[in-house]
Amino acid sequence: MRVLVAGATGAVGRPLVPLLLDAGHDVIGLSRSEAGGQWIRAQGAESVQADALDRDGLRRAVESANPDVVVQQLTDLIGGDGAANNRLYRDGTRNLVEAATAAGAGRFIAQSIAFAYEPGATPADEQVPLYVHADPPWRDSVTAIATLEETALAFGDTVVLRLGVLYGPHTWYEPGGAVASALSGEPGAPFIANLTPDDSISSFVHVADAARAVVAALDWPPGPINIVDDEPAAGREWIPVLAAALGAPAPAPMNVKQDWARGASNALARSRGWRPVFPTWRTGFAAQTG
Repeated sequence: MRVLVAGATGAVGRPLVPLLLDAGHDVIGLSRSEAGGQWIRAQGAESVQADALDRDGLRRAVESANPDVVVQQLTDLIGGDGAANNRLYRDGTRNLVEAATAAGAGRFIAQSIAFAYEPGATPADEQVPLYVHADPPWRDSVTAIATLEETALAFGDTVVLRLGVLYGPHTWYEPGGAVASALSGEPGAPFIANLTPDDSISSFVHVADAARAVVAALDWPPGPINIVDDEPAAGREWIPVLAAALGAPAPAPMNVKQDWARGASNALARSRGWRPVFPTWRTGFAAQTG
């Protein structure tokens, strides 16, 4: 198949492009910059250049690629600008769906998140509603995610991958990244909301496992599906382990909990044959520095 990856040079796109090539697919990577296009071509893939927020330019680029499948891996997380990321979720996804439709693509795969569910006492499965009634500012992000998913699913044959908190190369959680800076108290480090060692639950997924899920999703039934590891955990558990792996100090634990932070279940993905290479953050965090 001809698979176009929008966000091919991002945290998931970088391991995804070679995986798709190894699986025998023709891969076209979409990037905003010529430097990104050079990286894509160096992997052995084709490249097209466009900004996802440029509706007409994106449509021309996608139509020129003539893809069978369009994969949305679009994020804008540099500097922790939530408003910019939400705009890309809403407007970038809409533009990409319109371009995929115009190009005659048959399937759409979208990146979403597995930590936007309504509050609950157990890890959320895919039937739990999104927490669109959360208090601001979290409501803004959940509303953007809900719009992303609604737009993507309107394409028709769409798989929405609800990813856990991403870690690994080119994420905030890599050695020397934004989390290490924040834990160390470096001036100018971005605010990262989930760095309190409390009772709030998070589910993680390594970028390599997220990329493997995209390849598997080429053959999955449409609809949303959680892509997370096997061990949802409270901040008081995982933050000290991450800090030790990064060589950074761990903050003091606190007896509080964000009501929406409940983690997610990967039972559906496992039932379809997906297995995380890093089934727990306990070994995954250490592997980042090993």
